[in-house]
Amino acid sequence: MRDTAAMRGYDSTSYGKGFADVYDDWYGDVTDVAATISRMVDLVGTVGTVGPVLELGAGTGRLAVPMARAGLIVTAVDSSREMLDQLHALDTAGSVVVVHGDMVDDLPDGPFAAALIAYNTIFNLLDNGAQQACFAAVAARLAPEGVFVVEAFVPESDTPAGSDVSVRSMAVDRVVLSVSQTTPSTQQAEGQFIEITETGGVRLRPWSVRWATPEQLDAMAATAGLVLDARYADMAGTPFDSESTQHVSVYRRPTG
Repeated sequence: MRDTAAMRGYDSTSYGKGFADVYDDWYGDVTDVAATISRMVDLVGTVGTVGPVLELGAGTGRLAVPMARAGLIVTAVDSSREMLDQLHALDTAGSVVVVHGDMVDDLPDGPFAAALIAYNTIFNLLDNGAQQACFAAVAARLAPEGVFVVEAFVPESDTPAGSDVSVRSMAVDRVVLSVSQTTPSTQQAEGQFIEITETGGVRLRPWSVRWATPEQLDAMAATAGLVLDARYADMAGTPFDSESTQHVSVYRRPTG
């Protein structure tokens, strides 16, 4: 798939190479894992079958492995071998079917009762055409009444353009700096975490996202033939309102 990041040299494998070794440490509790598993189990039940479930951009298996342990039949897709190495290490029982590939062009055949793209992962597709293609690819693989669950942040309407340098963390032998650049006109942000350690020198961890509003995601879903079934502020089901900073949107493929 075409990469459109402005950061020179950045592609779909860059994030995994940069973050696989620290992802679970930095982001393991960034969302409620237990609530996510409960939500997916409940949603699969509404389709009338126990799985299978497709997770896109599954990374280290932070969600895929617990879903499998909860009894769901899980297929995990990720473009990063480094991330999938972490998943294999976590999934000692070999309960997750793993696909190394793009989360648009390399999705396995369905039908799936549910698909999940968690914690802003949809925004790793770096233009709206790629995001639209993802919705279409998932819709084509859902069973009738199957659901596509999208978890993402709600962009601020007045996000300022510009650059920022700040400290993410600091210890006596280590400091992590955050350098970022935001371009609201293209709905893009990118940056580097620069990790400096006393013994290991400098490590760069790049990232890039192209955000979309809930309304834009709804339009993509509609174009793909999906309908918005529910929207929450989090996986626990907190009601979504104008003050919500996150959303969990459940899109369903209608029968027929």
